[in-house]
Amino acid sequence: MWLTFRLYLLMTLMFGMVYGIIIAAAYAIGLGNFIAYGAIAVIMLLVQYLLGPKMVEMSMGIRYVSESERPELHGMVEELADAAGIHKPRVGIASIPIPNAFAFGRWGGDGRVCVTESIIKLLSPKELRAVLGHEISHLKHRDVAVITMLSLVPMVLWYIAWHFMFMPRGRDRGGNQAVIIGIVAFVLYFVTNLLVLYGSRIREYYADLGSVKLGNTPHDMATALYKLVYGSAKVPKEALHECEGYKAFFANDPSRARSEIKDLRQLDADMSGSIDANELEALRSGRVKVGLGDRFLEIFSTHPNMLKRIGYLSRLGPVYMERRGA
Repeated sequence: MWLTFRLYLLMTLMFGMVYGIIIAAAYAIGLGNFIAYGAIAVIMLLVQYLLGPKMVEMSMGIRYVSESERPELHGMVEELADAAGIHKPRVGIASIPIPNAFAFGRWGGDGRVCVTESIIKLLSPKELRAVLGHEISHLKHRDVAVITMLSLVPMVLWYIAWHFMFMPRGRDRGGNQAVIIGIVAFVLYFVTNLLVLYGSRIREYYADLGSVKLGNTPHDMATALYKLVYGSAKVPKEALHECEGYKAFFANDPSRARSEIKDLRQLDADMSGSIDANELEALRSGRVKVGLGDRFLEIFSTHPNMLKRIGYLSRLGPVYMERRGA
């Protein structure tokens, strides 16, 4: 409920900012061309939303596979989709060398869940199921649509700022007042971009919770994330750069893997390469210590700090037990 509240509060705040700046602009100079710029932003976002899946498919080298080709993978996805109450998404294999999984699609019946060959080799079946549960939860919560809608706010603010700060006509009609509105819109553009990233991080926590609600243990999800960090750290930087524009889709942020290894190593007390239930319980009863620098970098990231994220998973034991009891 707290995650849901934060998301709705975020959406209210962001759209409230847009409403406020538009009302101020209309009051200052009347209904001008900035309305057209807002319409352009909506159209551009709609085109991106419609063409996005094809762009992801091309950039990731996705090949959709049949049940006969990948029966175990299809079986996991179908079982999780049934448990989540959504249509079974298409199942694909991405040719990128990064061990990861991701989900995307335009609407409920258009979902796709994709994995890389390296994640299948890296994770155990239970760990892979936990990651797939995370991705199925993204589809169930319609996260692509939510983030796309949130992304509309900074785009509209950018066009308003550009119009009032740089267009001579806007400056002539509104004088200094128009310039002030443009500056405020630009500041809000920067702030709302950070809020979109914050919204993305909330969705990651929500998807982790969704995976546990689908019957995956918190320590399987935590171990999967732990292994993904180590696996991503071994990937050449050139390969990471090629997927930089699409890392928001991934289960974790591969570009931060090298910096996250040191923090995560302290969780694996017995150095077994996994985070078992006892280690996760020890984390729950302790306190996650995240440095000031890491907290600052998290502000500009699509994914939560991994130590905080696994700390969150450590508190989901009661959710899993409730699901198991049901």
